[in-house]
Amino acid sequence: MVAVNHTAKLHKDHSPSKSATAPRVGHAYEENPSQAECNIMEKNSPKPALKHPAIGIDLGTTKSCVGLFRDGKVEIIVSNQGIRTTPSCVAFTETGRLIGDEAKNQAALNSPNIIFSAKRLIGRTSEDPVVQADAEFWPFQIVKAEGKPQVQVSYKGKEKVFYPEEISAMVLGKLKEMAEDYLGHPLTHAIITVPAHFNDSQRQATKDAGTIAGLNVLRILSETTAAALAYSLDNPSNGGHNVLIFDLGGGTFSVSVLTIDGGILEVKATSGDTHLGGDDFDNCLVSFFIDEFLKKHQENISKDRRAVWRLRRACEAAKCTLSSNIKASIDLYCLYKGIDFHADITRAQFEELCADLFRGTLKPVERALQDAKLSQAQIHDVVLVGASTRIPKIQELLQDFFGGRQLNKSLNLDEAVAYGAAVQAAILIGERSEVTRGLLALDVVSMSLGIETDAGKMHTLIRRNTAMPAVVTRTFTTFDDHQPDLLIRAYEGERATAKENHLLGRFLLKGISPAPRGMVLVEATFYINADGILTVFALDKVAGNANPITVDANKGRLSREEIQRLAAEAEKYRAEDRAQKWKLATKNYLQSCAFSMKRTSEDILNYFTLQAKKKVMEKCQLAFSWLNISPLTCLLCNLNSLCHL
Repeated sequence: MVAVNHTAKLHKDHSPSKSATAPRVGHAYEENPSQAECNIMEKNSPKPALKHPAIGIDLGTTKSCVGLFRDGKVEIIVSNQGIRTTPSCVAFTETGRLIGDEAKNQAALNSPNIIFSAKRLIGRTSEDPVVQADAEFWPFQIVKAEGKPQVQVSYKGKEKVFYPEEISAMVLGKLKEMAEDYLGHPLTHAIITVPAHFNDSQRQATKDAGTIAGLNVLRILSETTAAALAYSLDNPSNGGHNVLIFDLGGGTFSVSVLTIDGGILEVKATSGDTHLGGDDFDNCLVSFFIDEFLKKHQENISKDRRAVWRLRRACEAAKCTLSSNIKASIDLYCLYKGIDFHADITRAQFEELCADLFRGTLKPVERALQDAKLSQAQIHDVVLVGASTRIPKIQELLQDFFGGRQLNKSLNLDEAVAYGAAVQAAILIGERSEVTRGLLALDVVSMSLGIETDAGKMHTLIRRNTAMPAVVTRTFTTFDDHQPDLLIRAYEGERATAKENHLLGRFLLKGISPAPRGMVLVEATFYINADGILTVFALDKVAGNANPITVDANKGRLSREEIQRLAAEAEKYRAEDRAQKWKLATKNYLQSCAFSMKRTSEDILNYFTLQAKKKVMEKCQLAFSWLNISPLTCLLCNLNSLCHL
């Protein structure tokens, strides 16, 4: 329970559609939330052991990974190509969808229809400056839909728009399919990780993506907490071991300070930036080489999506090269208007281009240490996670910050989060193992939660770094006589003024009992669950338990009906993909059959009459022609005729 001893005044709203004013609430009293907490905890208590295993998914900005805990160990599931991570990329073509490596390897001619970094859009609004800034570097088009961003692509000859949740659901569906192929039976339950600093909207949108993908999301888990679970398995401690997890990935950055004591992992503080990572370093290189091209050839390629996509791919490769070499080259044939482009870049130049971004990674580290009330000397281990921590300059800055101490690089930078998520999944479904026995991860709220009070001030109810789940109950009084409803604006953030923080939602409490002003009317309970997602419960205390208040939360989220519709569409797309794979497999079989028949007729010439051989060769040639121009039904007819010769 978090005690709140201040009086809050909210404003009256005679029309819920108006956002300038809110219904006035006279006073807010502290209430004992024990009963409400018990009810909520009972409702959200862990479910009994599940029949099927659960997977742990690291849904990354650039790459994703899926792990499974089985037989006392974690297995990272590989793709059909034997690759342990899957690009978070979806390509739309004239014939269907491609997801993962197949999508990333699409020809540059299809760049407007290749969607990547959807994690940077999820849970954000169209007006978010982050969305508008990123759109300048993306080859695909961003459109607005009721305040939410959507990506617009050409799919099977038609213009289609998709929410970021749908794109993320496609990636999740691919990972789910990989796990099912590996196990040989369907999977439903999963844990999905998010950056520790993801806000309520981003966490809920990620959970919605899992639902659309056909997953039962057991938990939304912070990436740094998952990495700490992976670390704790190989580094057991019985005396309070302070660890700082430094997780810098493709698009997000998180820092968590934890204390590990036996199997208990207690997060002390967390910080980060949901818009800082490898994508930003790529953007610096892209801007640099666009300027270089302009200087050398007096041509601006920034508006050519195909050229920028090819340049981005080359910059990403150059960035990776610079982690192990002091120089990298860009060589692109016919980049723009038939002009070839060749340029070199040194590690020193790269470090200068990204100097502000690199130094910016230390601010969340300082803040996390301050919130945890620990000094650099009190941290026993600094653990690196995320592909972008391979950059030498970042390692150098972090090492200097901790007085030259060696950094811990023992975890697999690309797989550690999925590894820890798989362990947490095993714990939640009741997996019995020596590895998971006694393990418990206690996470915290990443940002303070409060409401807007009189004069637009931020009245904090739950402070950041409070252990989750957290419950606060407040009793509100009305400001006007016979006031019919209350509107509560909930915010996340640390600023003193409410509008400077992130608006979580407008919770409209309807149908309260008419009463004179100042009477106690509504008991509202704010609950943050283990996923870090806010729920508001309300009760009319005058009418009693028989008349619970209706709570409408306009959070810019997808509605339940929209999620159900998108889940049905996702299943339709998966069915289309399966049908397309079946067609390709059947065409391949027909082609193999035709080649086999052709070779056979040549090898056993003595056993064939010339007329029979001619007939076989004609059928084979007809099959080769049909492979290029005929629909599959004709191919099947031809296959049957070949088989009955």
